[in-house]
Amino acid sequence: MKNIIYITTLAFLVACGNKEEKVATETPTVQTNQSLVALTEAQIKNAEIKLGKAETKEISAVLNLNGKIDVPPQNLVSVSIPMGGYLKSTDLLPGMMVKKGQVIAVMEDQQYVRLQQDYLLAKVKLKVVEGEYVRQKELNVSKAASDKVLQQAEGEFKNAKINLKALEENLELIGINPKRLDDSKISKRVTITSPINGYVAKINANIGKYLTPSEVLFELVNVSDIHLNVSVFEKDLASLAIGQRVIAYSNANPDKKYPCKIILIGHSLSVDKNTEVHCHFESYDKTLVPGMYMNAEIELKNKKAVTILESSIVRFENKEYVFIQHSPGNFEMVAVKTGAKENGFVEILNSEVIGKEDVVTNGAYFLLMKLKNTEEE
Repeated sequence: MKNIIYITTLAFLVACGNKEEKVATETPTVQTNQSLVALTEAQIKNAEIKLGKAETKEISAVLNLNGKIDVPPQNLVSVSIPMGGYLKSTDLLPGMMVKKGQVIAVMEDQQYVRLQQDYLLAKVKLKVVEGEYVRQKELNVSKAASDKVLQQAEGEFKNAKINLKALEENLELIGINPKRLDDSKISKRVTITSPINGYVAKINANIGKYLTPSEVLFELVNVSDIHLNVSVFEKDLASLAIGQRVIAYSNANPDKKYPCKIILIGHSLSVDKNTEVHCHFESYDKTLVPGMYMNAEIELKNKKAVTILESSIVRFENKEYVFIQHSPGNFEMVAVKTGAKENGFVEILNSEVIGKEDVVTNGAYFLLMKLKNTEEE
């Protein structure tokens, strides 16, 4: 009886061992290299996999950039009143165009009256002390007046001239022409005129507000020199030159093109390895406003480059890849860096990863899905 039980147990263990061995034999080998994928002939046919070689072609590249409209510091003018005062009136609105010399505001304050009064009194005084100086000079010639009296008269005359000149300068600071001022034209109001041709960027005061000399009343922009400021990566700088043609357009109206030329290329790189390139608009358009974001295209010179068909490129997790075939049915996914594009071909900057291997030109996304599904299993 014991022999029968022993034989039965042994047979059961042998059967279980054969089953485990069979299961192990049928389990597919796990792929250790996550960039390799293999297809059968039937899968290649169904996926319509096609192969091609990298080719050296002459390609004219277009560099696509982003930037915004900017204004040089010398073209942004802050308008203030040197002596302060109350804003009596202004007709300006943000965005309004102004001409050089145009009245843009009227200011009011009692100190303007005092300044004009001081100037006119100083003008009268100068005539008096000048006459006294001339008289003492004539008396001194005949020794009828001492040298000390002459020196005092001369000193008063010079002081009066200095005082009058200083008052003249103060009047001109607030826009009053001293040569046209007399006792019948004294006013508590002064006008502010635009120093440039341009448009109003900001208005920082309202009617009735008192403004100190340090406060900015208006900000004006000289539109004659607005420019496009674009960011260019380090690898593209060698392709740019002063005077190179640029075409700019906005996202809001991409069909409206604005021709520009490069006027300045930056020489320092940011932490992101890019620098600023300044482009001058060939003609001004009133729709171009500082701060507006723009797209730019720069046509680069023809160059020889290693290229493949654009259909060869697959994108995964913000990177670009191609599949190369090492042997029939065995493919490897390799990362590539792309450059210029033209007529369905794309430049491969790191062409050494492809070498002379066959590249999948059709069906690359099928291989990508196959590879990623295998990884998940």
